[in-house]
Amino acid sequence: MPKALLDSIIEPFIECLTTEAARKLVALRADAALQSRVDELADKANAGTMSEAEKSDYDRYLAANYFISVVQAKARRIICS
Repeated sequence: MPKALLDSIIEPFIECLTTEAARKLVALRADAALQSRVDELADKANAGTMSEAEKSDYDRYLAANYFISVVQAKARRIICS
């Protein structure tokens, strides 16, 4: 997703956050089961042993992680201001 489009989607949401809500967003982490699955898929990607279904899953995890990372970075601005 282009950065400008992502920013236009996220900014109105970020502007509504309280400092406490921003702190909670920044603290979000994957649970142990999800992190284990992502780690497993990353290992398979690095080894070149990933099936098409696993690649599709991994791509979705990476996209979600990118989105959450951008939201967290913007939420940090609220905490630091």
